[in-house]
Amino acid sequence: MYRHKTNLFEKLKPILILSLLLSSSFIFSQSKINISGFVYDEYAYPIPYSSIGIIKKNIGASSTEEGSFSFFVSKNELMDTLEISSIGYETFKIIINDFINLSDKKIILKEKITELKEVSVKSSKTIVKSALKKLKSNTLSSKHTLGMLYRRWSVEDKICRFFIEQYIDVVDRGPSSFVNGFKIRHNRTSSDYRFVKNLQSKHSLFYMQWTNSLRKGISLGAFKWKKIKDTNYENEGVVVIKGTKKNGDFITLYIGFDTFKIYRLEKFTKNDNGSTMDAIYVYKNNNQNKLFLSYHKREYSFYVKMPDHIKRILIQTGKKSKPYVPAAYRHEVFVLNLDNNSKSAKSTGDESNQRDMTLYKLDYDQNFWDNLSLPPETKFYKKNIEELEGLFDVPIETQFKFSNFN
Repeated sequence: MYRHKTNLFEKLKPILILSLLLSSSFIFSQSKINISGFVYDEYAYPIPYSSIGIIKKNIGASSTEEGSFSFFVSKNELMDTLEISSIGYETFKIIINDFINLSDKKIILKEKITELKEVSVKSSKTIVKSALKKLKSNTLSSKHTLGMLYRRWSVEDKICRFFIEQYIDVVDRGPSSFVNGFKIRHNRTSSDYRFVKNLQSKHSLFYMQWTNSLRKGISLGAFKWKKIKDTNYENEGVVVIKGTKKNGDFITLYIGFDTFKIYRLEKFTKNDNGSTMDAIYVYKNNNQNKLFLSYHKREYSFYVKMPDHIKRILIQTGKKSKPYVPAAYRHEVFVLNLDNNSKSAKSTGDESNQRDMTLYKLDYDQNFWDNLSLPPETKFYKKNIEELEGLFDVPIETQFKFSNFN
């Protein structure tokens, strides 16, 4: 009798496991509610980098350059207030449940005209100096964990040839300090069509912080500072100040006139070796009214030596060889989650090794990527993926499927 039951259980085991997986997946999907839509101005132009979410619970996202946004909530948040704010516009508020019931998920923000006459009293350089002095107090400087979606495209000869995407828990102390540690939770890559395969000595996460002028430190005297315009953000006047060097390098800062908060940083640098770097960092408030990183994008362009075997192939095929190949790394980062708990952060970032992000090997979890609240595809994302897919006409999802199994 006992043996008969055991055999029966063994026969039914696959069915039972499948049923449990299906039911748990159903429960998981039912517990998540997708909040997605678009943010436009009164003239139907998309508003990029808007802050969208439930501020008091640190839930939300930033809009893409096309104004689209997407994130998940649970039934517990249905009666919470969704806030949409962007530099230069009045903040829009709506109950989550009311937003879900909208037939058209388009949010129209009204422009708010601001003229800061007091700015003429203070020099632009003085305002920047005050903002840097208050950087630590204005940002989330205690240990916290950022749930970060990090994307990097490798470009060779002006064509994207490789893509890696990682979900990382990053232990940070804000822009007044440096990353304390990180843990890569999930990883997936495209097919590898590179012929140079230039590797960075550290994870791209560290280059992201080193190129951030707020972390690295700004030499005020090296720039000529000039106010570009006045605007506003969340009922505060904002002054936009641009610092330019003699060689053309520049930094643009969006600074709150009352709080001296730096809401956004844009920068461009060009080096003597011909390399260039173009970047943007966007910050938003958490439930403690402290700023933390929300979105980042940059492109680092440079030249690499043409490999000898590629030179030979080019010559054999009757093509002209060249000593150097134009290359680039294109990066896009979305912060999808924030955990303010400094105690939990201590055990999160336990990664200490330093190597290129492609050298971290993890098992591929398709279920994770299917259920992750991925941001809408930006023009930047689409451009890179289209280049990658166009090399051999292979869809990115197919590349994920066949390139991520050890």
